[in-house]
Amino acid sequence: MTAAANDFLNSLDDSQRRTATFDFAGDERYVWAYTPIEREGLRLRAMNDTQRKAAFSMMETGYSERGRATAHRIIELETILGEWETISNSDSQWERHIDRYWFSVFGTPGSVDEPWGFRVGGHHIGLSASIIAGEQVAILPLFFGANPAEIRHGDRKGERALVEEQDWARSLLTSMGGDQTKLAVVYEVAPADILTTNVRSADPNIAPTGIRFDLLGDSQRDQLVALVKHYVTRAAEDLSANYWHEIESAGFDGVTFAWAGSAQVGEGHYYAIRHPRFLIEYDNTQNGANHIHSVLRDYTHDFGEDLLAVHYRAAH
Repeated sequence: MTAAANDFLNSLDDSQRRTATFDFAGDERYVWAYTPIEREGLRLRAMNDTQRKAAFSMMETGYSERGRATAHRIIELETILGEWETISNSDSQWERHIDRYWFSVFGTPGSVDEPWGFRVGGHHIGLSASIIAGEQVAILPLFFGANPAEIRHGDRKGERALVEEQDWARSLLTSMGGDQTKLAVVYEVAPADILTTNVRSADPNIAPTGIRFDLLGDSQRDQLVALVKHYVTRAAEDLSANYWHEIESAGFDGVTFAWAGSAQVGEGHYYAIRHPRFLIEYDNTQNGANHIHSVLRDYTHDFGEDLLAVHYRAAH
């Protein structure tokens, strides 16, 4: 991460560097969004090919191999979304372009005495890395979205994004018996979006609870654990392995799974996986249930707040 961030910064001219860099302290580091709004940082459009390559190399250090591929696929969907909006006469107020992604660096990459980090943001991409004491890394919150979730025109018609996030959760729901389903399905109509939105700190009580882990059968528990791990392993392999070890050590007894909306493919649906430490949310209701938002939030680990608290107590 240090090497990639420095390579990115060293590729920029003075003006670009001023646009791309921020102090680690302050509120800007906590600002993130998954909608196609304008934001702070250096936009891909303002970079040459060498700088874009360096920017993406920095981004890729935060993701696993699968996460990297998914992030690039999501970005590519912007062009396809623009084509579809033209075909369906539903032009958006937003420009749909693969260069509408912004890259920012906070603090001094490689610093051991002071924390630093980087951020990548744009439509349906939310990545924020915080590096503390030169060796501790937080990569949450971690957001992926997709519009269209399934391409409905052109040579790539039928291709899908975020397939496991949707199919594995639906498979878990449809495997349940009547009494289990009554507990798991909390609302007949799904909310219009994830309930945590893009706030700085996720509310542990904002999402519904649903069915408890201990009320699932063995195979259903395995399905739910696999789904949670799928979200965790969006992050780089070493980071996700460490985080997964902590989750396994805490156990799954406090986990619940809640579903809202229809179980039918093509109809609006939502689910939440709650744990005493983290929350996973998924929503697919917009654009004819072909527009996914999904996120992993941690109540104390988002933006490295827990690591920073220990660092500041020890070093300041």
